[in-house]
Amino acid sequence: MKVLVMGLPGSGKTYLSERLVPLINAAWYNADKVREMANDWDFSDEGRVRQSKRMRVFADFEKEHGRFVVCDFVCPTIETRKNFEPDIVIWMDTIKKGRFEDTNKIFQSPGKVDFHISEWNEHNHDDIARELLKNV
Repeated sequence: MKVLVMGLPGSGKTYLSERLVPLINAAWYNADKVREMANDWDFSDEGRVRQSKRMRVFADFEKEHGRFVVCDFVCPTIETRKNFEPDIVIWMDTIKKGRFEDTNKIFQSPGKVDFHISEWNEHNHDDIARELLKNV
């Protein structure tokens, strides 16, 4: 199962992911780490589309091998989310503006999400893990 943890930069995607991953025994791909491996720091529209496709390749590999996979990245547009094709979407809607104005300008709120996190608490990751594992 492909789990997308998305939201503006600084919304807590990585924080949530690092706590969720061990609870569901998932592979984990963080967008910054993947960009670093690819040496690709292009945040143009084309660069963002390329990153969403790159994240999908990693996630599909894990899913095809029967694993949960969590990918945390901004995934700011309908197109990037469509490219990634998540099974589960967790929207970290904890801030209204991120630290990068170019990302703020293009960010499109997702239409359908499975988990909408609008505030931090110490049990978000536990609650989500419990729900995800119900369907295994």
